[in-house]
Amino acid sequence: MITIKNEHELQKMREANRIVGLLLHKLGSMVKPGVSTMELERFADHLIRTEGGTPAFKGYQVPGLPPFPGAICTSVNAGIVHGIPSKQQILQEGDIIGVDVGVQKDGFYGDAARTYAVGSISPEAEKLLEVTQEALRLGLAQAKAGNRIGDISHAIGSFVKSKGYFVADDLTGHGIGRHLHEDPMIPNAGPAGKGPRLRKGMTLAIEPMVNIGTCSVMERGWEFFVADGSLSAHFEHTIIVTENEPEIITLYKG
Repeated sequence: MITIKNEHELQKMREANRIVGLLLHKLGSMVKPGVSTMELERFADHLIRTEGGTPAFKGYQVPGLPPFPGAICTSVNAGIVHGIPSKQQILQEGDIIGVDVGVQKDGFYGDAARTYAVGSISPEAEKLLEVTQEALRLGLAQAKAGNRIGDISHAIGSFVKSKGYFVADDLTGHGIGRHLHEDPMIPNAGPAGKGPRLRKGMTLAIEPMVNIGTCSVMERGWEFFVADGSLSAHFEHTIIVTENEPEIITLYKG
């Protein structure tokens, strides 16, 4: 069921997502060669709790897997999503790392992701990040009352395809609110004009996951990788649907 949030609920959503945006901003200065993904994890867990939130991913459960162990997901290079932080995974010059953050506060959730360059990266990797960010921007532009979910999907998928890249199979955006994952599911490709109609007060997490070499994915426990080992990037914002441009509530406001 798709829920419409009232202003009191939206204020709680803004607060949870403020913490997400703050954390993603601060991580930008920490991502550098020689840093382990566990160091990012520890910083994230501490900041979320200091701000009065709870890490939404830590302990998250799906059938057939142990509870997710991290406060953040850290997906390096061919990692698409759900990478598990590790002391052994040390960032190297030229890597890219997608960091996905979830926060729960006062009964409501925030969720966003960003892919960072580790030092100087290749032109190929730089272009991938640019395309994925632009795909997110185009998807967000369609998230207004009166449009349909398919308009978001088509904007993302058609742009990615036009640039010669691939959206990762079966990985989607989603509604968000009192639960981390709510209806509706938001595919990153598909026909325009299809799916549920968007209404003012809906809250959505829109998140293109874009691969260089193939749409095919390989699962290894929690973690998803590009099947051919090529690079993947992930950008995500949580938004409130309005009559006009969406309100992006995971933006860092300084």
